[in-house]
Amino acid sequence: MSDPRQHIMPVYRPPEQVFDKGEGVYLYTEDGTRYLDFIAGIAVNALGHSHPAMVDALREQAGKLWHTSNMFRVRGAEELADKICRDTFADRVFFTNSGTEAIECAIKSARKYQWANGHEDRIDIITFTGAFHGRSLGAINAGGNPKYLEGFGPALPGFVHLEWGDHDALKEAVARPTAAAVLVEPVQGEGGVRAMPEQCLKGLRDLCDEHGVLLIFDEVQCGMGRTGKLFAHEWAEGAAPDILCSAKGIGGGFPFGACLTTEACGEHMQPGSHGSTYGGNPLAMAVGNVVWDIISDEDFLAEVRRVSGTMAQSLKSIADSHPDKVEGVTGKGLLTGLKMKADPKGLQGVCRDKNLLTGVAGNNVLRLAPPLVITDENVREATRIMDEAIGEWDPA
Repeated sequence: MSDPRQHIMPVYRPPEQVFDKGEGVYLYTEDGTRYLDFIAGIAVNALGHSHPAMVDALREQAGKLWHTSNMFRVRGAEELADKICRDTFADRVFFTNSGTEAIECAIKSARKYQWANGHEDRIDIITFTGAFHGRSLGAINAGGNPKYLEGFGPALPGFVHLEWGDHDALKEAVARPTAAAVLVEPVQGEGGVRAMPEQCLKGLRDLCDEHGVLLIFDEVQCGMGRTGKLFAHEWAEGAAPDILCSAKGIGGGFPFGACLTTEACGEHMQPGSHGSTYGGNPLAMAVGNVVWDIISDEDFLAEVRRVSGTMAQSLKSIADSHPDKVEGVTGKGLLTGLKMKADPKGLQGVCRDKNLLTGVAGNNVLRLAPPLVITDENVREATRIMDEAIGEWDPA
């Protein structure tokens, strides 16, 4: 029999393991082998695998109604949007199926805002090196990574890419009469798990206000409790955005996302300006309400902050033990990692051979984004495995 994998478009290169069950922070292969999951579907399974409350909500909704489209009201979407606006800066929410779609909605909302306020020339979306905003044509042009743009035609106009940390270039770009919005991840994921300093987040807010430019935070990966706050920008007082993109953890494993806006930005997105057939469908909203109720609870977030401290100390001990291979610790909260002195792809494989699942990111980072429900014992288990793996790993 032919290998069924030949019929999958080969844009990924997964390892041989096939997982057929997950419980809490562990995944199990078809033969029952257990793996400690410290990547969580790339920061998606925020509450771990098979969370009972999520399973119950999905089962109950699946027995009642799956889909109606946005031609009709969806009660669960209205309830979740109300909670989101209660707990965040936002006044309006548009539900999507993914983070990429949330980015597309954000870009359109920003440009529509500028157009509606008489600034037709303000179309430029300002972004930074190391950014990752998704895989649609709009999103890869926003990110500006040449590797992701190659082969997909000419670069789209209306995107300005700046070097991360170049404050002078940022001030000049925001002051241009064509600037519409700044789009940035408070903690970059793919770009090397880099956290923007809190003073820079506040400074960015002030700079945008000074020039009538909107501020968009891409919190697809770093939001939903991953840093110990509901959203990462909340660590910086007075840095609330005009628009925010959420996905991944907001569904806890069920695929959906959201674009959050202020009233000033959202009011111009009227019927016909945007849409989604599946966005905000009853299944996603049933799960999303449960996830929001759990993660937005301050006691839950306090525990994330506590265990993040345990993780940081453990990673520091690993770095101190392997100065020849580890450059340091990077990231924030439970979006963190070890910056290695060589490409960590092989190290990721050694960890997997020892039943620990990790990720990699730019700038030679072994990326960790475990479920937010990990315990100190899980951290100790992961630390032991990484310590052993780094000792055995030959980066040559």
